[in-house]
Amino acid sequence: MTATLNVNGKTVTVEATPETPLLWVLRDELGLTGTKYGCGIAQCGACTVLADGQPIRSCSTPIAALATAKITTVESLGGNHPLQVAWVKNDVPQCGYCQSGQLMSASALLATKPKPTDAEIDAAMNGNICRCGTYQRIHAAIKEASGQPASQPIAAKA
Repeated sequence: MTATLNVNGKTVTVEATPETPLLWVLRDELGLTGTKYGCGIAQCGACTVLADGQPIRSCSTPIAALATAKITTVESLGGNHPLQVAWVKNDVPQCGYCQSGQLMSASALLATKPKPTDAEIDAAMNGNICRCGTYQRIHAAIKEASGQPASQPIAAKA
């Protein structure tokens, strides 16, 4: 079956059934492998992408639910996005597996709250699990990308 999606500002046509999770369309059909498969049950956040600017878990979202949505993946950040620069500067990545989901959740936050509070950062990043435990560095990188001085995160929540 053919489906049409808007991914990173481009209209794409893919061969997939309506119930196919977006994750597999991105990775297998479109070659956008920045989005990772983590748990497969929408609990870890590794597969996070944006749909109309809102973070969603692509491992459990069928493409039929996204027919009119503007889907944004980590590839859209381009490599020099302020978040990516802050990520490197703050030594956020360890294994790197969760990073694309973390970056997408953080980019959604900064798009709606350019100068987020510590509590807003914690709330926005809640549910994005980092197996390496770099939560304080993630928090610091988000603050830096927003142009604010680093502060102590309220709590590292997963």
